[in-house]
Amino acid sequence: MSLQNTNPTHTKAWQQLENHFSKMKNNSIKEMFQNDEKRAEKFHIQWNDFLVDYSKNNVNQETIDLLLNLANEVNLKDAISKYFTGDLINQTENRAVLHTALRVPENEVILVDGKNVVPEVFEVKNKIKSFTDEIVSGERKGYTGKPFTDVVNIGIGGSDLGPAMVVEALQYYKNHLNVHFVSNVDGDHVNEIIKKINPETTLFVIVSKTFTTQETLTNSETIRSWFLSREFGTAQQEDVAKHFVAVSTNIQKVTEFGIDANNVFPMWDWVGGRFSLWSAVGLSISLAVGFDNYANLLKGAHKMDEHFKTETFDKNIPIVLALLSIWYNNFFGAESEALIPYTQYLQKLAPYLQQGIMESNGKSIARDGKPVNYQTGTIIWGEPGTNSQHAFFQLIHQGTKLIPTDFIGYVKPLYGDTNHHDKLMSNFFAQTEALLNGKTPEQVKTEFDTQGVSTEKAEFLLPFKVFSGNRPTNTILIQKLTPESLGSLIALYEHKIFVQGVIWNIFSYDQWGVELGKQLANSILEEINSNKVSQHDNSTSFLLKHFLDNK
Repeated sequence: MSLQNTNPTHTKAWQQLENHFSKMKNNSIKEMFQNDEKRAEKFHIQWNDFLVDYSKNNVNQETIDLLLNLANEVNLKDAISKYFTGDLINQTENRAVLHTALRVPENEVILVDGKNVVPEVFEVKNKIKSFTDEIVSGERKGYTGKPFTDVVNIGIGGSDLGPAMVVEALQYYKNHLNVHFVSNVDGDHVNEIIKKINPETTLFVIVSKTFTTQETLTNSETIRSWFLSREFGTAQQEDVAKHFVAVSTNIQKVTEFGIDANNVFPMWDWVGGRFSLWSAVGLSISLAVGFDNYANLLKGAHKMDEHFKTETFDKNIPIVLALLSIWYNNFFGAESEALIPYTQYLQKLAPYLQQGIMESNGKSIARDGKPVNYQTGTIIWGEPGTNSQHAFFQLIHQGTKLIPTDFIGYVKPLYGDTNHHDKLMSNFFAQTEALLNGKTPEQVKTEFDTQGVSTEKAEFLLPFKVFSGNRPTNTILIQKLTPESLGSLIALYEHKIFVQGVIWNIFSYDQWGVELGKQLANSILEEINSNKVSQHDNSTSFLLKHFLDNK
């Protein structure tokens, strides 16, 4: 069974939302707070260690009710059921979407083509645990008998972004292993990593479902050549098996590369690349922080899965955040959303979610194969606070664009440095307040009077110092950054993606848009290798000729 095919703009709720928007578009969020002293109590959700405050949005109860009606009208409840039970909701590729199955308890039953997949998931988990324990303890050694000190993850897209983000986020919990990531086919990238490692003590994890991805194979072959080079060590071809493992489904190509078939960690067709860190793609996470912490990451994700699956829509964090995103994207015309984590550990969260959100919902064809007549995927961007405040907050505060922003913060710091953390969090709270309230001309004039600014200068500066406010934000306040809370946070955004895709009536789990460029790159590479430019548009031919003449 596939998901329901409903053009959202044809629903009764959408029409009502359009009428409602005409009344709300010039509303003052600040005035709504002034008129309702219990507004924050009404528009927040508390769940486990999460407090999500969405009261600083241009919404009232009618807005929320209409958005919830929209979710019901497109039959979101049924879609969620299909999502979790293995229906082939990725219809263009005839696949289930079951990354959630990778984090369920061992006693659950999830059927794909009539077969319970949970036992094989745990078989792979146990293999990850055993392998991780052997590497971390030093029991498994390199070809010269030395324990491993470094791990290099070789992958791209979901085979890189997820593990790299989580390893960075959980630095506080990492063990003695140094974990590096090679993704870009840029030779300078891989060579910079090679400079940092010793072939005798480095484990290489090649992550490629098909073992045919150009960037990953090119980097893997370069690293293998370096590993076998007499210039850097004494490794023989048979030593490749001691230092290289693979996460892949293509056993033949993996073994041809020189990897022992016992050191291959399988993947499944029903796990999309950008949601694969929960699978063996997360092997480098397990190696970096230990299997127990990796298991807690999955446990936190499963808790969010249960919340999403069972909670009523009005108290369901992923659903409420998705609906707010629809409200701004489709009615206010906001094209982007900023994501600001107030922790340096989450500096790679926005790049990770860029793939998750924009590759999933960057679609212009509805499920019926016809072009959509409404906006879909939002542009995601962001950096950690307070760095971001000194970079692009000018645009959010006083620019011409409406940019709804998620602020993510933690009550407790990991190292217990309350001096730093209190300063960090004072900025966290101040920014959402400033975006809400802004600064009026009267307030600016009062400041000028206090500072003794001359009348002439004050008149000139006044418009530049005024902040309109009324800029929407969500605040996600979490008790502490732990593997479990991180798992819940990632799963929250995964489910938000799903909800948006259902409402927009698009297939969120394919990515045909990445194929065309790959195909053209292969043919252009042949031209570069033969030093002969074929037929292209005038610009591409001109650029290729310049490149070949000057390389």
